[in-house]
Amino acid sequence: MLYQRSSALFDEAQKYIPGGVNSPVRAFKSVGGVPVFMKSAKGAYLTDVDDNVYIDYINSWGPAILGHTHPEVLEAIQKQAESGFSFGTPTELETEIAKLIVEHVPNVDQVRMVSSGTEACMSAIRLARGYTGRDKFIKFEGCYHGHSDSFLIKAGSGAATFGNPSSPGVTAGTAKDTLLARYNDIEQVEDLFTHNDGQIAAVIVEPVAGNMGCVLPENNFLQKLRALCDKHGAVLILDEVMTGFRLAFGGAQELFNVKADLVTYGKVIGGGLPVGAFGGRKEIMNCLAPRGAVYQAGTLSGNPLAMRAGLSTLELIRKDPNFYQNINKTTETLDFEIAKILNEKNIEHRINRKGSMMSIFFHTNSVSNFDEAAMANHSLFNNFFHQLLEKGIYLPPSGFETWFISDAIKDKEIDQTLEVIRQFEYS
Repeated sequence: MLYQRSSALFDEAQKYIPGGVNSPVRAFKSVGGVPVFMKSAKGAYLTDVDDNVYIDYINSWGPAILGHTHPEVLEAIQKQAESGFSFGTPTELETEIAKLIVEHVPNVDQVRMVSSGTEACMSAIRLARGYTGRDKFIKFEGCYHGHSDSFLIKAGSGAATFGNPSSPGVTAGTAKDTLLARYNDIEQVEDLFTHNDGQIAAVIVEPVAGNMGCVLPENNFLQKLRALCDKHGAVLILDEVMTGFRLAFGGAQELFNVKADLVTYGKVIGGGLPVGAFGGRKEIMNCLAPRGAVYQAGTLSGNPLAMRAGLSTLELIRKDPNFYQNINKTTETLDFEIAKILNEKNIEHRINRKGSMMSIFFHTNSVSNFDEAAMANHSLFNNFFHQLLEKGIYLPPSGFETWFISDAIKDKEIDQTLEVIRQFEYS
């Protein structure tokens, strides 16, 4: 494929945008090469500025669960746009989508809309701190909750030690309140609670991790976190920015039968437009301004275009009784058939999958935490990525990212993807 226009646009972008991109993973630094600039998307396909066409396994990093520019969602957005883009006032749409979430998601009594997943997670931590009167919280290595200062922390020398800033601009004072544990390691969490008795406001976790590749909870990990939070009076926050309405309509709480105190959302609930949300038990949500003292605000929170796109998307999913069965079957087929091809090629690999999320790790070890994900052959992944890209298959440009399958991917797209993978040359 030719990428002349993309290459020229990237050169131009770097003059005016730091690194030429507005989100780092788009720069292809992990896999090498020049990032591809897209100009349109429809159904299962992306088209770049050089008119190359790709089957899309990113789907805007998750939001396009129905595929791109679904006709009913597009019509809903167009109608809403005719009525106005933004008002800075309450709208009926905000209540409609909040009501839909509350009525279909376990343990969510109220919802506050925001404009991004980062904002949702940042606000949930602030709310948990305000509710408990405590400062510290636990997060897990490899889990991503946005770029708020409190989340950009790397591990210290042990589970009971303070973390360190992982980005310039994050202060040591901020880092000392963020405690890190290994995903799926409940003993480390117990140790953190013991060493910080009465100081931990919350535990925040991706119920299925998506930013170290797709990594699943094991050995009732989520249920054990629930029990520890109950024991120590901490708030359990499930970050469902990726998993919410993707793995099940009731999210991870429904899928894993675990109760959260707060849940964060993004991606699917905006139908592809910028959106985030957090919700939970009424007694906690009542601490938010204007009813309570914990302040949170946003000019474009509940933006009517995003609310209309999200509501339309959720209604389409809800009305199809076979939606999750079908999209999960597509992902299962990809998993099985890709594994079959890689086995025939004697390429060591492991595929992690949950619902319509999946990742390929190029080694045979289990992957249940960030350290194990990092042990994979990422150089081989980069080779795999570029060979598939050249033949019209668009994967996440990092071995630490999750594939997001859309409902628009059908047998034709699966067959084409598998044929390209059969041509993969491993040297």
